[in-house]
Amino acid sequence: MRRWLSGDFGVISLPEGAGRKLEPSVARNDQKRLGKKHRQASTRPKKGRAPKAAPTTGAVDPRKRKLLSAKKAAAEKLKRVPKRSPDREARVTLRGDARRPPTSVRPARSAPVSEEADEQRDWREAELEATRYSTASAKDSADPVDTKAPLIAVCGRPNVGKSTLFNRVTGSRRSIVGDEPGITRDRIYGEIDWAGRVVRVVDTGGVVPDDEALIPSEIFRQAQVALEEADAIVMVVDGRTELASPDMELARLLLRGGKPLFLAVNKMDSVELLAGAENFRSLGFRNVMPISAEHGTGVGDLLDEVFAALPPETVAEEPTEVMLTIDDEMAEDEDGPQQPRRLRSHGEYEQLETKIAIIGRPNVGKSTLLNALTGSQRAIVSPIAGTTRDAVDEVVERDGHSFRFVDTAGIRRKGKTKLMAEKLSVIMARKHLEAADVSLLLIDAVEGVTALDANIGGYAHESGRSVIIVVNKWDAMTTNRTDGKPPADKKVYEQQVRDALKYLDYAPLLFISAMENKGVDQVFKKVELVARERRKRVSTGNMNRFLERVDFQKASVPMSKRVKIYYMTQAAVAPPTFVLFTDKDVKLHFSFERFLANQIRDSFGFIGSPIWFKIKARNKKK
Repeated sequence: MRRWLSGDFGVISLPEGAGRKLEPSVARNDQKRLGKKHRQASTRPKKGRAPKAAPTTGAVDPRKRKLLSAKKAAAEKLKRVPKRSPDREARVTLRGDARRPPTSVRPARSAPVSEEADEQRDWREAELEATRYSTASAKDSADPVDTKAPLIAVCGRPNVGKSTLFNRVTGSRRSIVGDEPGITRDRIYGEIDWAGRVVRVVDTGGVVPDDEALIPSEIFRQAQVALEEADAIVMVVDGRTELASPDMELARLLLRGGKPLFLAVNKMDSVELLAGAENFRSLGFRNVMPISAEHGTGVGDLLDEVFAALPPETVAEEPTEVMLTIDDEMAEDEDGPQQPRRLRSHGEYEQLETKIAIIGRPNVGKSTLLNALTGSQRAIVSPIAGTTRDAVDEVVERDGHSFRFVDTAGIRRKGKTKLMAEKLSVIMARKHLEAADVSLLLIDAVEGVTALDANIGGYAHESGRSVIIVVNKWDAMTTNRTDGKPPADKKVYEQQVRDALKYLDYAPLLFISAMENKGVDQVFKKVELVARERRKRVSTGNMNRFLERVDFQKASVPMSKRVKIYYMTQAAVAPPTFVLFTDKDVKLHFSFERFLANQIRDSFGFIGSPIWFKIKARNKKK
């Protein structure tokens, strides 16, 4: 039967049974069949689970709100990063018949490069550039040039190519070169070997005579020192630009000196530019030479002219031959001929001098200490952090010993170093550290030991350099203290330094004031002691007798990490390196290595020098 309903919308036909109330038994059977689902059948979707609403921050436990906000921010950031970018496409490995998308397809928009990626790329470029530079000084060769040899000074305004010319004529990358003006600030010395004659050359910073700022005025003062001691002067100008007022001022100063002058018109890279060099004769120079320091064009002609104007070379008198008596010949036969002192450190070499690198954070007093040690204003000193760019070295003769002190640039954190020249300075500071024998780790007494100080000390420790900890500005903690507190106690302060630098427990510690020249003499004594201990050699017999006295049961080492040492020998010096012949070919446990190093120091010294160990197993399988 079908029922018919009439209304405003016409006649509607309903099926039979519609609108009737179900029997109780039928409804109960349907509920049993559906279970609990009948309660939410009207709101539950037909397929899948019910959608979960994202929790709001206000409805979450207050202790979890921060975590939820971080998750939301990470999810939003992930949505903004495109799935396809040139970097990701370059890392995709194509296999089989895979092909790159055709060029007609619109490429995906590249992701914005983060600042961290830019920073890492800049540091990689700086490290690659630093491999081209040299840490050798003017006297590192076997036959160093005489300090009385003629000196050629290279000067000019900033960013005209003075350092590039210096590196070209010396045949090395000693001076840092870059596009930023004012990179070179101190005097950099080198040697020129030309036409069978060796002379000295000095690179100066960019001179701006009228600039009264602190660093430009100090650069000008350093350049004046070089110009006064020079026998010939080469002024460099930029041939691709017009004459500037600093060029004219510097030219007027040089013409008053009366020394041989040469004008090098740099950056003349093409033949078309050579004619423009004649325009610079208005400066009043007679010798004008167009050159290209980057490509070496015209540099040989310039050197010919400069060497012709130098004082004639003095020929050293040959020593008169002394006839030996029979007793002298017999003594020489017994003792043997006098040989130069040589050291064995992974090879034989003659020790000419002790090289000391002054390292530390910016503005801790490294340049002030160099001036105090040399007794001159060798390096520029200013309260501005990062003043030193190039490493400045100076030789000091004292009590028959030759010390070469190298003032390095302040080592900063990577995130704090922005300019390419600063990055190069930091990398070159580490390279000069690795080329030195002894390192002076400077610490600011007012600020104390920082995490960066500990990192810099780790560089010296891991490179095998001997270390002396120097606490500078000690007067600011005692006599010149301005904060109203009582003077600091040395023993308490030293214990604080030792606690912060536990891995440098073998390093001597000094308290000085470089500005007031207090305690500077102690540096020479400690450097001489540490350098002597660094080159000490112990015979194999003494080492084996030492092993018999050591109680290895006191070493706090797990039983599985212990090794049995049959005997040991010193294989090298600088730093002291010992070879252990053991029953296992395993790496020494750090506590066992520290215990053995302390026992060696108690018996033989090695003050201020790290001790290296090498393992050689007796029954090692080949």
